[in-house]
Amino acid sequence: MAQRALKPAEFANLVNAVTSAFGDPTRRDIYLLLHEHPDGLTASEVAEHAGVHANVARHHLDKLASGGYLDVSKRSSTGAGRPAKVFTAAEPSLHLEFEVGHDDILITLLGKALSRLDPEDAAEMAEEVGLEFGRKMAGEVSIDDAESHRSFRSALHVVADALSAHGFAARAERQGDDSDADPQLHIVAGHCPFGDVAIEHPVICAVDRGMVKGLLGSLYGETQVALTSSVAQGDDSCVTDVVDAAH
Repeated sequence: MAQRALKPAEFANLVNAVTSAFGDPTRRDIYLLLHEHPDGLTASEVAEHAGVHANVARHHLDKLASGGYLDVSKRSSTGAGRPAKVFTAAEPSLHLEFEVGHDDILITLLGKALSRLDPEDAAEMAEEVGLEFGRKMAGEVSIDDAESHRSFRSALHVVADALSAHGFAARAERQGDDSDADPQLHIVAGHCPFGDVAIEHPVICAVDRGMVKGLLGSLYGETQVALTSSVAQGDDSCVTDVVDAAH
């Protein structure tokens, strides 16, 4: 039986599906890693092998699994905990049945909408979106955690952990030694969950700045925030400088 030729729209959908699944280099590396481990790996094991945060590994594994590129099973636990999810590479196949993620659609829509605005207005709007979301994220931090992170530097670590939980693989860093009266503090994000959309529409990076400002403002107090490097601009990571406005 002859194979039916793909219509142009079907081919475009197929290309979009494959691009969505494998357009991210970390996701490609994880997929190839699982091909090297036919018995499968847990998210924690993938994170260790790939050198990424466990939440970042889970994000990519879920994307690959939802596209049908990975099989998910359960590994029996010898302890009292729940069985761990094990991810294995599925047989290579390309198919048209796939679900478009709502987050991907909304991020793309945001990028295209912002690109039609005046650059300053677009950046202001993007930062406002991030600010509101950052405040919402801060509300998810337990009261005990908030009470135990009163210092500015400690608050930065809470912010980095919160961003990592949302796919940014972030960490808090400082420049200068203990003798420096005013060391420079940063939030460094090694991964951008906005993916290619941020590269096409760098104004989305203002969302990151707003998220940091919203988180710190809620958990600590007023801060000054500036994005000094960006993956979307060709840098190795996104670096946000933060200054305690109270000092």
